[in-house]
Amino acid sequence: MAKIHPTAIVDASASLDASVEIGPYSIVGADVVIGAGTRVGPHVVIEGHTKIGQDNTFFQFSSIGAAPQDKKYQGEPTRLEIGDRNTIREFCTFNRGTVQDVGTTRLGNDNWIMAYVHLAHDCQIGNHTIFANNAQLAGHVQVGDWAIMGGFSNVHQYCKIGAHAMVGMSTSLTQDVPPFVILSGNPAAAHGINTEGLKRRGYSREAIAAIRHAYKLIYKSGMTLDDAKLALEAEEKAAPEFASHLSQMRTFLEQATRGIVR
Repeated sequence: MAKIHPTAIVDASASLDASVEIGPYSIVGADVVIGAGTRVGPHVVIEGHTKIGQDNTFFQFSSIGAAPQDKKYQGEPTRLEIGDRNTIREFCTFNRGTVQDVGTTRLGNDNWIMAYVHLAHDCQIGNHTIFANNAQLAGHVQVGDWAIMGGFSNVHQYCKIGAHAMVGMSTSLTQDVPPFVILSGNPAAAHGINTEGLKRRGYSREAIAAIRHAYKLIYKSGMTLDDAKLALEAEEKAAPEFASHLSQMRTFLEQATRGIVR
């Protein structure tokens, strides 16, 4: 049986793997599923239709799977899904989705979520991200793999943040952030690409140079975004070995819904 502290309250219909640990005074609701190796610290509340994968760690005082903070919510059975090997620090709040979107808030695998982070309804978070203390996401925000959110950064609803992007401390975002881009400030402004992060992830010098050139086409060339997309498409054909990276940037521009920080 799961290792449940005597002061914890776990609903009889919750589904917990035998290796799960639940700390003192924590509460686990009826529709919760928790996978193998996950540890829940003291004073954590997990509720709603919430599915949690394997080997996650929840520190004290987090609220996981509560109803969305959306006036349109009428009690529909929406969901929160959390993958594997995530670390969730103190006082985090992750809300379930809404029927106005996909109905599910998702956090992927291997994410490092620091204290006081808020993931609002219908947010879609990838893998290997880092959220520093007090990073706050409004509803329907998408964050790609390996992205980094600085402390006290906050994101307007429906914004998209591309893979490998880095958002500086105390930055307020009201537009989308393309992959690989570093930005900061209020108003937010781009400051190049995440070179150090790409090096750490094994990107070659040549690949980083190609990504930097793509950044310059978007931000430094004076082109319109439509012209920059065409230029990126031409670069993909001219340098097929880097086409996947360039295509990632071009596709993001084509799918941006709020315009990009530029």
